[in-house]
Amino acid sequence: MNEKVVAMLLAGGQGSRLKSLTYDIAKPAIPYGGKYRIIDFPLSNCTNSGITTVGVLTQYQPHALHRYIGLGTPWDLDRHKGGVTMLPPYAEIDGIKWYAGTASAIYQNINYLTSCEPEYVLILSGDHIYKMDYEKLVEYHKEKQADVTVSVLEVPWEEASRFGIVNTDDDMHIVEFDEKPEKPKSNLASMGVYVFDWKKLEHYLEEDNSNEQSSHDFGKDILPKMLAEQKKMVAYPFKGYWKDVGTVDSLWEANMDLLDPSEGLVLHDPAWRIYSSNPQLPPQVITDTGRVQGSMVNEGCVISGTVNHSVIFQNVLVEQEAVVEDSVVMSGTKIGRGAQLSRVIVPPDVTVPENYQLLEPAAGITLLTQDLIDSWKESGQQ
Repeated sequence: MNEKVVAMLLAGGQGSRLKSLTYDIAKPAIPYGGKYRIIDFPLSNCTNSGITTVGVLTQYQPHALHRYIGLGTPWDLDRHKGGVTMLPPYAEIDGIKWYAGTASAIYQNINYLTSCEPEYVLILSGDHIYKMDYEKLVEYHKEKQADVTVSVLEVPWEEASRFGIVNTDDDMHIVEFDEKPEKPKSNLASMGVYVFDWKKLEHYLEEDNSNEQSSHDFGKDILPKMLAEQKKMVAYPFKGYWKDVGTVDSLWEANMDLLDPSEGLVLHDPAWRIYSSNPQLPPQVITDTGRVQGSMVNEGCVISGTVNHSVIFQNVLVEQEAVVEDSVVMSGTKIGRGAQLSRVIVPPDVTVPENYQLLEPAAGITLLTQDLIDSWKESGQQ
């Protein structure tokens, strides 16, 4: 069935609340889980679901994402027919047209979609961590004979106002769609995963593009418009792990979830592998002074200090007498002798000086930046 399905993966978001982690790269390119990037999850879901035509729409800081995905080989998407296609904004006779919203991004690639001749279009977000069989979603859409199917997830009631909330009848027909309501009527949150009949989507995209009052967004414009015109909209209930990594705290939580099997995100399932693109590195080494407990340590690491309940990315050096607890340490980092870190995210390629201490952050999780380290040096605490 899948030559009839085209996935459009929205990957142009900045993720400004992730601070310096997204100064140079788009949010979907953020490292996660020791050896992955966030976009590995929707790309791998496509591969595992048998969807082999994928358009990746980029805009903000696209270079790292384009270089990482390349021809799509790690995800088996380097194909003569279909495969992965990078879709940044492009110039027309009247200038460059930047993507003004999620619907605008898809509209500006109508020519790409038309050339693929799909029956169904799957709209995905490139910055969510989850494992989903999209084939089951499309089959559900077909069985329901829907114009659009919205994948939904039950979220805690106290968090419902952060999401687009879907209200349904007993048969999961959508009767109301509230974008981030102050007083939500249900706790079914839209996951930003939609299946459209292509011809219906094409019609609504063209109509939306000609509307100068529109913000050109699926949640704010396209879906409410279809609901107002009584199109058949159904909700697809998803059961499983799903994480919208939008803040430093939530990125830390998502990494810590990998250390707790009860959280539900299993990376060792051979039936649903998460593929990624990584350099070839030697095995990790735990020296005779090194101690590792309840942690994930990846290739190329040399651990001579203590690592407890942490996620250590590739090619990290933890020197003797250094202690790393409840932390996420990204690739290429060096933790100096005697340094002590707790509840921090260390970005890639940072050198933490000897005896540096960050044990009791004032609030939440600390993103350890070079500016923080420089301030510590200037304070004379070393």
